[in-house]
Amino acid sequence: MKESKQHTRKPSWLKIKLPIGTNYAQVKSIVDSHRLHTICTSGKCPNMGECWDAGTATFMILGEICTRSCRFCATTTGKPEPVDWDEPQRLAESVKLMGLKHCVVTSVDRDDLKDGGAAVWAATIKAIKKENPQTTIEVLIPDFKGKLEDVDKVIAAKPDIISHNLETVERLTPQIRSAASYARSLKVVAHIAKSGIPAKSGIMVGLGETREEVLATMDDLLAVGCRIMTIGQYLQPTRAHQDVDRYVTPEEFDEYHDIGIKKGFRFVESKPLVRSSYHAEKHVE
Repeated sequence: MKESKQHTRKPSWLKIKLPIGTNYAQVKSIVDSHRLHTICTSGKCPNMGECWDAGTATFMILGEICTRSCRFCATTTGKPEPVDWDEPQRLAESVKLMGLKHCVVTSVDRDDLKDGGAAVWAATIKAIKKENPQTTIEVLIPDFKGKLEDVDKVIAAKPDIISHNLETVERLTPQIRSAASYARSLKVVAHIAKSGIPAKSGIMVGLGETREEVLATMDDLLAVGCRIMTIGQYLQPTRAHQDVDRYVTPEEFDEYHDIGIKKGFRFVESKPLVRSSYHAEKHVE
């Protein structure tokens, strides 16, 4: 059996702070009491301690069971529970209790639903806006199987930023993503950008991509109107997931940042522990 590369010693720059602090405990209490899900826990995000202690969280709607089984993702795959139509209001009330100035919402893929959950997405954004008129909202959406009429339901609810991740370079997409395609994701990002709402996307590195492929991905995103990009190190969630090919150095991440800005991105978050929602509040103008 092939030995997993992930279980060699991680470099010093990937050290993660343990989740501690009063604010962390308060956020956890609100999330638990309102029966909410967060990608912070489901996705095993390395920044959970920092973000929760700062009083922020990325909420995950439409349950915690995904209909897809991507090789990089720690979210559980299976048959999802029925849609909980009370969830949008519970989430909106939680945002209010936390006093968030900026809120990030994502979801599992719900290919079992006719609209991929787009109606729930719209209801969630509207509920947050009603309860928290001063709170800015970023949403990280799935591809909705490329059905742009479903993407339009999210656009119509008018969040401040809409993000959809490419996740990796074009060559590695079939190996890493179970049901998505690079071209489809670019089409979704292009449609978002054309709406006038800022479009955002992100990739992981350390999966076997080359420097040239990362730069080509930047060009592809810029060509469809995306101006906000995140780049972070892939970390293998379990032995059953895709192996880490290598640990990209902080200097390489800094280089990607500088190149991206020179190419025309307004924001490039490029560091080893960066995830899609990391410092998301800075991306709202």
